[in-house]
Amino acid sequence: MATDYDVEGATLGYTILKYACGDKEKQAKRMKFSTLTAKELRESYNNLLEHIEFPIVEAGECRHFLDAIYGINLSRAMTVAAKRWSGKYATLSTGRVQGPTLKFLVEREKIINSFVPTPFWSIKATVEINGSVFDVEYEQDVIGTRDEAQKIVDECRGKKGKITKIEIRRFRQNPPPPFDLGTLQSEAYNLFRYTPRRTADIAERLYLAALISYPRTSSQKLPATIGYRAILESLSKKSEYRDMARELLDKKELVPTEGKKKDPAHPAIYPTGNLPEKALSGPEKKLWNLIVRRFMAVFGDPALKQSMKVSIDIEGHRFYLRGRQVLKEGWMKFYKPFIRSEEILLPHLEEGQTVLLKMIAVEDKFTKPPARYNPSSLLRKMENEGLGTKATRARIIDMLYSRGYVSGERAVVSELGLDVIDVLERYCPEVISVSFTRELEESMELIQNGKEKMENVLEKAVNRLKPVLENLKKHEESVGQELSEAIRKARMQQRIVGECPECGTGKLTILYSRRTGKRFIGCTGFFKGLCKVSFPLPQKGTVKPAGKRCPVCGYPMVQLRVKGKRPWTFCIRPDCPSKEGKR
Repeated sequence: MATDYDVEGATLGYTILKYACGDKEKQAKRMKFSTLTAKELRESYNNLLEHIEFPIVEAGECRHFLDAIYGINLSRAMTVAAKRWSGKYATLSTGRVQGPTLKFLVEREKIINSFVPTPFWSIKATVEINGSVFDVEYEQDVIGTRDEAQKIVDECRGKKGKITKIEIRRFRQNPPPPFDLGTLQSEAYNLFRYTPRRTADIAERLYLAALISYPRTSSQKLPATIGYRAILESLSKKSEYRDMARELLDKKELVPTEGKKKDPAHPAIYPTGNLPEKALSGPEKKLWNLIVRRFMAVFGDPALKQSMKVSIDIEGHRFYLRGRQVLKEGWMKFYKPFIRSEEILLPHLEEGQTVLLKMIAVEDKFTKPPARYNPSSLLRKMENEGLGTKATRARIIDMLYSRGYVSGERAVVSELGLDVIDVLERYCPEVISVSFTRELEESMELIQNGKEKMENVLEKAVNRLKPVLENLKKHEESVGQELSEAIRKARMQQRIVGECPECGTGKLTILYSRRTGKRFIGCTGFFKGLCKVSFPLPQKGTVKPAGKRCPVCGYPMVQLRVKGKRPWTFCIRPDCPSKEGKR
């Protein structure tokens, strides 16, 4: 059996052997490999394991059964309840991982929506030294009243300062650990804005092309058996890596920096040393380059850095001037394209030296709510809470977006997402409980380690699900009514183009004529006779709000998609000056 050496691969191979090959699973031998290079595949074939990993298969089957038992039953119960009430079909979904993940987002959304900003004040100032201007920090980050802040400004304005103390600290910064899938997804999001799902898909293509090792790993370890020097020798054949690879190969010993995470099946993600046989796409090239440079960086020396903190006294008030400098790049030279420079170089300074206060002012500020999750931070949250697996987390996040529960780069929860969690919290809180989901994950780990039986775990799970479904059935009418209203509002929200410029109170919405069935844009007060403004729309293709205003006239814009043609974004106003010469 030569499927991927993980839970999903083992389960897939077992299923084929049992049901398509006539119960051959007990006779099969197992190949174990982490790359698709010819060398490793030959070694794996010549050193077959005597049997497939049955406890891992059992854990994989258990996961599939649990996902089906919970996901299918709960999703169907919600969908049927909504359809019976409204008569209209709409797909609603939840599951043992999807539910708790959406709950994280909803909890954060509620905190943000209920947040009341509190005013505070701070001091903004700059000093001039040898003709150069530098920002300085006041000793207090937060000042309680504006009067107090203004008093400080008045006392310091127009005065000179004196350097009272210079503190210099040198420190070493070790290389980062090699990539596991989660850290690769986070780094790719931060650098390239690739979603976790997109990163996983690109990494899979690089793996199938034998350019990187197996990507769905949670390991941050690089065993010597992968052949550090052979990989670097091969990478040195590519001009952009030649000098860096040679520098590492000149070392007497190659010792990688490693993280704490382990994976019994695979090492951390690393380049195989194979060079692309055909041109990579832009995203593939970016991700491969990131993995190659990270691999090189882990063998680099620690970077040597220096920080400087300069205390400046101005009329009895203390300000701080900070400098940062890289004295020795070490590993940073290998990872340079992906490191944001934070250097602030200061001139030669001495205690007792006089500096000129160039500018000082009061800054009015307000406290801010916690930031919304983005796909990367949500992935880390799921990992920290033990929700899902390295192979499924990105797919769960994608599902929340495709269902319309969440939108945007900063995951904003829709009214539908809020209402779904509200219904689940009142009628079946256990299915969105993190502790319950984590308990199931721990049970599957016990199965994988041969310490628990799948039948026992499934029996417990079914016994806990039955009363949940019974309660949903009991309150089906209420659940259906609430979900139907949430779906109706969500559909209406998706058709809103913008504010009505005529009445100022309604919303411009994509509507359909009751008489002709044709679509047009009208105010929400159109059918009530409150506002008669309307705009024509093309009748072919798909139209949706563009989410922006016309730069010429300020009216909302929409996007038209017609099969076989590029999307076209245009102003809804027929006589907009932007359309002159196009009519």
